[in-house]
Formats: sequence, structure tokens, C-alpha cells
Amino acid sequence: MAPGRGGAAGADERAPRRPPARPVRLVPDPRGTPFTFWYALVLLGTSLYARYGDPATVSALLRGSSTDAAHLATAPLLVLVASALWIAGGLASPYALGFVLVLTALERRVGGLWAAAVFLGGHVAATLATEIPVGLWVMAGRLPETSLHRLDYGISFGLLACVGALTALFRPLPAAVVLAGVSALLLVDLLAYEDPLSNWGHPLALLSGLASGPLVRRRQRYRDSAAVRSGRGRGRRRRGGRTGGAAEAGGAGTAGRTGEAEDPGSPGSPGSPGSPGGTGGVARRAALRGPQASGAGAGAGRASAEDGPTGA
Repeated sequence: MAPGRGGAAGADERAPRRPPARPVRLVPDPRGTPFTFWYALVLLGTSLYARYGDPATVSALLRGSSTDAAHLATAPLLVLVASALWIAGGLASPYALGFVLVLTALERRVGGLWAAAVFLGGHVAATLATEIPVGLWVMAGRLPETSLHRLDYGISFGLLACVGALTALFRPLPAAVVLAGVSALLLVDLLAYEDPLSNWGHPLALLSGLASGPLVRRRQRYRDSAAVRSGRGRGRRRRGGRTGGAAEAGGAGTAGRTGEAEDPGSPGSPGSPGSPGGTGGVARRAALRGPQASGAGAGAGRASAEDGPTGA
């Protein structure tokens, strides 16, 4: 192999081999992004039920899934999980499309467990950061007790946490563009002040995702290096298989040629019976010449016997 080719092959092995960018990789699939895929199916089912199910039942389920201060005080784990099973606004909400695109991209970079951890961490952190102060203000008498019961559910906190974590994996310019656009939208919501708790919870969720940036970057580097090691191992096995096969073929060819040269039974070998210079051929020629030689000897004996009396 030429040195230039060897250097290029080594560089290819050292570089992380990322799958080519294809539109199909923007959407989840059960093998590549199992967390996002199955979670999206659950959200699809709950959204369809919220749209076409019995209104009274849907309303009761949403109230029971709300992460308000009253439910957090009595059944925190249940409502923290249940509230993340609904999309506020249904399938027409921009959060539905954002969920599919953002979580698919994040899971392909850091894996399903890490994507789930970022989502759940942002969902829980922003919920507690906005609802606990409500409970404290109610206890202090600054808010009425009705503030403990409100309808609060959805995936927006977890989604914005994943947006922050994903931008931490981008290059500086794309990360700045994404953060600027998302921050502008959140600022508009804050100025509108239609839902103060959610409007403040969204920036907190985004900050929680950004705070996980060092961890997700380390995780991505680990996955890239593992992919490189796996690619090198497969390359060595492939090269070893080709080298072993070539060596076996070469050894078989050498053995075959050696066997042809040394096998006395082969027709073309010098010592083979069919070879003119072999011992078998010499023996056959001697056997053929034997009768003639013995006949000549006998004739010579008779002639000398005949000549003997004549000369005498």
C-alpha cells in the first residue's frame, strides 16, 4: 500500500464516523431513538383522546394530572409523571413538532437515557421552582388559597431543557442563533404575562438545559470515541480476515507446488513411474531390454560353441 493511502486510511479511522445527514434522521425510530419514538406515540395517543374523548373525562384527567401546589403537596411523583403525558394545545401546538425534532436530535447525540434525564430534569426543576413559591406565598397570606389549585400540565418545560442541552452541543454560531430566537419568543410571553408561572418556568427550564451542557458534551465525546474504537475493531477484524485468507491461499499454493515437486507418484515428477527419468521408467526399460539381451547372449554362446569345434 502506498504511504499516502495508508495515511488517509489512518485519518479516516481516527475521525468520528457520523451517519450522513438524511431527512429520515430528523424523525424518531424505534432502534435509533427509542425514548423519543415511544414517548411520541404516548403523546399522540393522549392528544387524540383529549381531542375526541369524552369532555368530562378528559377534563377530570387533566385536573388530576395538574402539577399545582396542592397536588405537589399530596402526590408529587404521580402528578410530575402524569403532567408530562399531555401536550398543552394538542397536536396543533408548536410544542408537538418541537418535541419530535429536538428530542430526536438530542437522543441521537447523547443516547436515550441521557435525553430522558435532561427532559425529566428540566420538567421537574422548572415545575418545583415555580410552584413551591406559590405555596409559600399562600402560607404567608400574600396569595389566596385558590392559587393552590390551577391547571398546569404539558411538556414545555422538558422540551425547553432539551433545547438548552442541544444548543450546548452546537458550534458557537448556530448555538447563538438558536438561543437568540428561543429567548426572543420567551421574552414575548413574559411581556404578555398571560400565564406568569409558565412564563417564568420556561426560561428556568432553558437555563437548566444549558447548565447540563458540560455533561452532555462529555457524553457526546464518549459516544464518538466509542464509535471510533468500534470502527477500528471492525476494520482490524476485516483486515485480519483478508490477510488470513490470503495467507492460507498462498500456503495452499506453495504446498501444492511443493507436493508436485516432491510427490514421486505424480506423473510429472522426476521420480514418478511415468516420468522418463524416474526409477519406475528405468525398471520398465530394463525389463523390456532383458529378453533381448538374454537372446543376444544365447546367440553369442551358440556361435562360440559352433566355432569351438571348427577351430579345434
